[in-house]
Amino acid sequence: MKRGGGMNAIKRSTERLLVEEGIRYLDKDPVRNLGKMIGLGSKIAAEGDNKKVMKAVSKEWNNKEGNTRKFMEKALSELHPNVRRKLIKNFVLNSYLYGRQDAKRAEEENDCNIPWAVLMDPTTRCNLKCIGCWAAEYDKNDELDFETLDRIIRQGKEIGTYMYIYSGGEPTMRKKDILRLAEIHDDCMFLAFTNGTLIDEPFAKEVQRLGNIAFAISVEGFQKETDMRRGKGTFKKVVRAMDTLKRHGILFGFSTCYHSKNTEMVGSDEYIDFVADKGCLFGWYFTYMPLGKDADTSLIASSGQRAHMYRRVREIRSGKPIFVLDFWNDGEYVSGCIAGGRNYLHINANGDVEPCAFIHYSNVNIKDVSLLDALKSPIFMQYRRHHPFNSNHLRPCPMFDNPQKLVEMVKEADAHSTQPADMETPEELFCKCQKPALDWAQVADDLLKEKQTKKRKRLA
Repeated sequence: MKRGGGMNAIKRSTERLLVEEGIRYLDKDPVRNLGKMIGLGSKIAAEGDNKKVMKAVSKEWNNKEGNTRKFMEKALSELHPNVRRKLIKNFVLNSYLYGRQDAKRAEEENDCNIPWAVLMDPTTRCNLKCIGCWAAEYDKNDELDFETLDRIIRQGKEIGTYMYIYSGGEPTMRKKDILRLAEIHDDCMFLAFTNGTLIDEPFAKEVQRLGNIAFAISVEGFQKETDMRRGKGTFKKVVRAMDTLKRHGILFGFSTCYHSKNTEMVGSDEYIDFVADKGCLFGWYFTYMPLGKDADTSLIASSGQRAHMYRRVREIRSGKPIFVLDFWNDGEYVSGCIAGGRNYLHINANGDVEPCAFIHYSNVNIKDVSLLDALKSPIFMQYRRHHPFNSNHLRPCPMFDNPQKLVEMVKEADAHSTQPADMETPEELFCKCQKPALDWAQVADDLLKEKQTKKRKRLA
């Protein structure tokens, strides 16, 4: 599918020229001129949700005492000009504003979900062996070759997807290919979930030059908590990686799995102040998922701990110079689950196309089909038909919050397990997730009622 034609193409060309001019002003005085860039973005975002988002961004920027304004000023002052440019052109313009318009058209034409982002694993190889790793059940010798990675990105751009995320294994074991892909596809934004231990000075210099690669560094708290899951000495290497990235003005944040043994620590002011000071501009929280037949279910966070993180994430957003997200607890902002191609999908290093990084069931392999055909496969169409999986969007996940839904969809799709290590069935997964799901159900319903009560009082 061609991106915009006729008058639409002319309009976009004109807007791009205006953005280029705006970026030149931004380089001269980033903080002073960002307001002008936001005003330009508001004019370009002329429809639907895009317009609402830009209006909200403009409001936050104009609030000079607000936390969002302070966060944006911090980002402008710390990021290298190359990174700022690519963030505006690739992330805001291509991926968010134009990409979502093209994706919407592709979705209507093909009657299937079109993702905002594609998560793919260049390799399953890793230099660490972390306890409870969600990728541990994959074959350790799998890799997606360069040609396949390149083809996925080319096909994605045809349907409006300009955001590509790497996981693994450890994606920086494929440094040369990651850099090459970013250079070839310099209209895309890339994010690598990494343990950070292989990030060094020569690599950082290349990333700075390209400007369109960001990193989410896995860390589980401070030294005690991180080394407990990731091995002795890992925390010191993580800190070194953060220092290197900050010195080069590269966009990065943290990726933290909260579980029964570290929740209070990773949600604390002490922890957030530490990672923000190190240069993290964003953070992803994930809760521990009991994947694999030998998964340690004692690490599953309690419903009370999950509720604690729900509240803490919202407090952090309003009071700290860092933007944090919670993969599960933010379901209320995206109307439920984002997987199944609705906002993203996962392609593992064997090429199996899965609805989610945590849902290891598939019908197709990307080596045999196009990205668009994969999105039309039975398991993805099951996601499209059954979403949302719960009317309470604080219970978004078909595996962890509504495990019976996953069992039903996998059966209907006749999908197979992509975990060669143990071929775990959805019924076996259901047995581990049922009790946590039931425990969380009552807490999540109470949180929803609490939120609705507060909203009614504000409107009264």
